[in-house]
Amino acid sequence: MAATEPSPADPPAVHAARAASFNSAAAQYAANRPSCPPALFDAVEELAGRSLPGARTVDVGAGTGLATALLHARGADVLAVEPGAGMAAEFRRALPHIPLVRGNGNALPVADAHADLLTYAQAWHWTDPARSVPEALRVLRPGGALALWWNTDALDVEWIAEAADRIHRFLGLGTAAEKRRAADRTDLADPSGRLRFTRREIRWSRRIPIDVHLANIGSHSGFLVTPAERRNAFLEEERGHVLKVFPGGMVEETYDVLLLVARKP
Repeated sequence: MAATEPSPADPPAVHAARAASFNSAAAQYAANRPSCPPALFDAVEELAGRSLPGARTVDVGAGTGLATALLHARGADVLAVEPGAGMAAEFRRALPHIPLVRGNGNALPVADAHADLLTYAQAWHWTDPARSVPEALRVLRPGGALALWWNTDALDVEWIAEAADRIHRFLGLGTAAEKRRAADRTDLADPSGRLRFTRREIRWSRRIPIDVHLANIGSHSGFLVTPAERRNAFLEEERGHVLKVFPGGMVEETYDVLLLVARKP
């Protein structure tokens, strides 16, 4: 299932705790989170106006390197930026050949006009756009592009919509449809209006064992900061719901990748 993003209304301490929660679950994150389809990178190239081979790319909030590895495989010259110690350690274990620096999108450890492409895979919502937008414009060369993307639940698939609502109720987040409507607002990515985003949506799916499906859900920050007994009880109850749909235990997860791309003038 897709991410349950932090709310802008979260108190700073809650936001910080959720951001830090990934460091103790980096291996779980790397093993169970969904990746990205090839069509996503085709769309990034189209909307950015340049091909990935040879593109000087900074992947921010790189986590364990799920997107970084795919960008590298497409020929991009990638520098990864990751704030968390645990996530960075998992990244270095899996991708020792790709350079990684510690930092975050609000204060990028990157020189001015360095990048052809700046990417945030499942990570822009952890930044403060009042700071990350100026930083993106500083780091991008003229004509460079900022690309943001998220795997979102395909809510027109009945079982996914029902599961997403159960998760949102458990975490006290309202309905999944409400969260999706907010995600569809491109103005929220840059409230200042300095960037003009083009929006693209790409559908894809993966077929995985139910244990991977549940571990993916449990790897999101809302669950990681929930007491283990309560979290585990929910996931076991969720197992029962999902097995009614997939009695063989192989789950077909369907995602819509929301992609936003803006070019620097």
